[in-house]
Amino acid sequence: MKKNNFKKAINKIHLWLGLSSGIIVFIIAITGCLYAFQEEIQNYTEEYRFVEKQNKAFLPPSKLEQIARKEFPNKSLHAIKYNGPEKSAEAIFFHYEPTYYHIIYLNPYTGKALKNVNMDEGFFNFILDGHFYLWLPDQIGQTVCASATLIFLILVLSGLYLWFPRSKNAVKQRFTFNWKETTRWKRKNYDLHSITGFYVLLIALIFAITGLVFGFEWFAKSFHSALGGEKSLVYVDPVSAKKTIAVTKPVDKIWIRMQKEYPNAKSIEVHPPENDSTAIAANANPEEGTFWKTDYRYFDQYSLKELEVNHLYGKYNDAAVSDKLLRMNYDLHTGAVFGLAGKIFAFLISLLIATLPISGFYIWWGRHRKEKNKTDIASTTIDKIPTEVQEII
Repeated sequence: MKKNNFKKAINKIHLWLGLSSGIIVFIIAITGCLYAFQEEIQNYTEEYRFVEKQNKAFLPPSKLEQIARKEFPNKSLHAIKYNGPEKSAEAIFFHYEPTYYHIIYLNPYTGKALKNVNMDEGFFNFILDGHFYLWLPDQIGQTVCASATLIFLILVLSGLYLWFPRSKNAVKQRFTFNWKETTRWKRKNYDLHSITGFYVLLIALIFAITGLVFGFEWFAKSFHSALGGEKSLVYVDPVSAKKTIAVTKPVDKIWIRMQKEYPNAKSIEVHPPENDSTAIAANANPEEGTFWKTDYRYFDQYSLKELEVNHLYGKYNDAAVSDKLLRMNYDLHTGAVFGLAGKIFAFLISLLIATLPISGFYIWWGRHRKEKNKTDIASTTIDKIPTEVQEII
């Protein structure tokens, strides 16, 4: 009796949490689907991302910076990024307050400006804004989406408890669709919800946990600590020791050093110092399409001496397993860690997750209508449905 009462309580929690967060979970899942192949679509449709390979060296960052600053003379240059011999270089202008985010695509051989893109506009920015912020002001939207993700995590776990078969007759019906034995729409809808929910459960948990790492700072710190992590998750620029005599074109020198140390890197990015105290940041990514193996380096802008950091964004080989899992968070969330196949899989799972709030709503709606106006539910196969399932549908 106590077990039945506990199950009813879990069922109520699952129901009301699902009804309260369903529309948000649906939006997050659908926008995740639409964003899944963003990189592939943009590479196919935006020709300015590519250049013809030439048998000569790239222009150094100082030259590309000079060309790019003609477009934005009074804005903060965040970084110059080189993406390989057949891709455009990027001059990234980014700032929090006032907020702006522009990328100027440049031919790395000639310096010709190919395209000035406002990253705060466009279809995929709209989709990403919905996925992270629900198209609300950032602080409010992030809290709402993260809270809905936390509720979704509870829904996944409570759904597993409700799905778990408690009789031998129910085992087969928990794993397979057997719609030949029934024509009842309500039964089919229940199967769609429960069986689909079970098969997407593991990936749904990964989506929820990685989403919560983005959404709540306390969750990210707690998750990292639970994995044994000791490094800080907060990015802090190391400080350069001020000197009266500065090195000539220090960013160019660091870029040359990074090229020598990472000859096979898919991309190399250098960050000019923001002021006379900050360091020169640089990073090299050995893989295309993911970010977690990136080496982040920092150099004193006066002496070019390398500076060590004690946060997550340092050298990959210096990262513990817990640090690597946190660095992998975005690539896991998008499925990119497993390449194109991973993205396709993440897309399909996200699409199935988007159906769960809909099928769950119709389970509730059918039960609600039944309570108001009981209909004839006689069926030649109703006796084959376990009692526990009949109680739910």
